[in-house]
Amino acid sequence: MIKEDLLLGNGAIALGLLEGGCEILTSYPGTPSSEILPEFLRIARQESLNPYVEWSTNEKVALDIAFSAAITGKMAACCMKQVGLNVAADSLMSSAYMGVLGGLVIISCDDPGPHSSQTEQDSRIMARLAKLPVMDPSDPMEARQMAKKALELSHKYRIPFMLRPSIRVCHARQGMK
Repeated sequence: MIKEDLLLGNGAIALGLLEGGCEILTSYPGTPSSEILPEFLRIARQESLNPYVEWSTNEKVALDIAFSAAITGKMAACCMKQVGLNVAADSLMSSAYMGVLGGLVIISCDDPGPHSSQTEQDSRIMARLAKLPVMDPSDPMEARQMAKKALELSHKYRIPFMLRPSIRVCHARQGMK
C-alpha cells in the first residue's frame, strides 16, 4: 500500500487493517486508541479506497455496528481504550458466542501505568472471559501484521479476534515499507 513511512503504532494498525481488507471501522475516541480511525481514513483516501468509518456515540454502539457488519459477511473492526471495553462488554460476549461470517477485530488499547486513563485494566482478561483469541503486539510492525492476520483468522474461523496493543506500542513510531 504505502511506499515507506514513519508511522505511529496506531497508524500501523490502521495500515494492517486496510491490508487485511477491512471495509468498516468504528471507534469511540480515547487515548491510547484515538489515532487509529483518522489514520485509517487518511491511508484509505491516499489509496483511493472508500471504507465506512464512524466515531460512534459510545464503545457499545461502535462494537454493535462493527459486529452487525461482520455477521453479514463484511470485514470490520472496532477500536477503543481498555476502559471502553467495559462499556462494550455485553456486545463483546454476544459477538463471541454468535460468531461472524466476515471478519471482526476488536482493538482494545491498554494503558498500563496508567498514563492517560483513570484506571489500569488488562483487556486480555476480558478476552479470556469471552473465550476469544487475543493478539498482543510488541512493536508497531508487529501490530500491523497482527491486525491483518486477526482479520484473516476471524474470517477463517468465524469468530471475533481481539488485538491488544499497549500505549507504548500505540504511540511508538516505526518505519513501514
